Amino acid sequence: MSMVTSHTVHVINPLRDPRWPGFVEWHSAASVFHSRGWLRALQMTYGYEPLAVTTSRPTEPLTNALLCCLVRSWLTGDRVVSLPFTDHCEPLVEYIEQLRALCAHLEALRRIQGWRYAEVRTSRASLSATESFRECTIYQWHRLDLRPSLDALYKGFHKDCIRRRICHAERQGLRYEEGRNESLVRSFYDLIVLTRLRKHLPPQPFKWFQNLVACMGKDVCIRLAFKGGRPVAGILTMNHGKTMSYKYGGSDARFNHLGTTPMLFWQTIQAAKSVGMETLDLGRSDLENRGLIRFKERWGAQGVRLTLWRSPADEVSPSLERQKMRLAKTVCASVPDKMLVLAGRLMYRHVG
Repeated sequence: MSMVTSHTVHVINPLRDPRWPGFVEWHSAASVFHSRGWLRALQMTYGYEPLAVTTSRPTEPLTNALLCCLVRSWLTGDRVVSLPFTDHCEPLVEYIEQLRALCAHLEALRRIQGWRYAEVRTSRASLSATESFRECTIYQWHRLDLRPSLDALYKGFHKDCIRRRICHAERQGLRYEEGRNESLVRSFYDLIVLTRLRKHLPPQPFKWFQNLVACMGKDVCIRLAFKGGRPVAGILTMNHGKTMSYKYGGSDARFNHLGTTPMLFWQTIQAAKSVGMETLDLGRSDLENRGLIRFKERWGAQGVRLTLWRSPADEVSPSLERQKMRLAKTVCASVPDKMLVLAGRLMYRHVG
């Protein structure tokens, strides 16, 4: 669809607009989450409708865009999110006036269409200069600079919590395998289920990981550690430009003492260096999850503030969001494992 307002803002479909792949490839702030592969996987799995607003005319090259997905849900309400199940999705703009115009148009669309709220996830503090968006939730976003040598990177790891565990794993006779075939996807998913249930959380549906591999192809990689033929830990990474992004991880807790997860991250860093990657994106962390933040910092990763912004203002209540999260965790803790797996299949399309 295409639409023009008094702000000369246009709405495009990034899955159909022929300019989108090239735009995402050259823009310095674009990530794997702006790619068509990620958007197609979201659409195929959850039915979300991708859209982007831009001041670039249809006959011109794209120079800016604010990417979103329309989430339609009878359970949680219709809303536009940038982007569902995505750690971050920076507005691809050149200056603050563009961002103001795009956000104003997104808010106007929200009002006209009757969507519950609009949401943007970015590290840009400049979003506070817009009139309608307000801070809702704050996260910590960690990235590891891969430009130093492997030796320098290794020396930057925490001696006891990372380096010693890597050395311990190397003595355990673990087997490492990477790829994206059906067997690896299934083994990885089994580990995701174990991890989510251990935390009393519903696991994502299996078809989400199948669709990620189908839609992203060579840009996605599953890395598994095996002990005696049994998969004991795994992580999923995605590539875009000079950045490799860690997105999902799972493990069998009975084997965590072997140092499997540090070993997998070290393998990932070495693989990233071998193909010329300059950044390892370790994703966002809840500020309350101090253990996860410490784990990322012990690799030498640097954190920045990541903000979830919402409009209108009456949809912004950080304390209410924390209360809802605590309530959800309390409810999930009392639900049998089989029911949590079923809940994951049914509920994820409503909570993006």
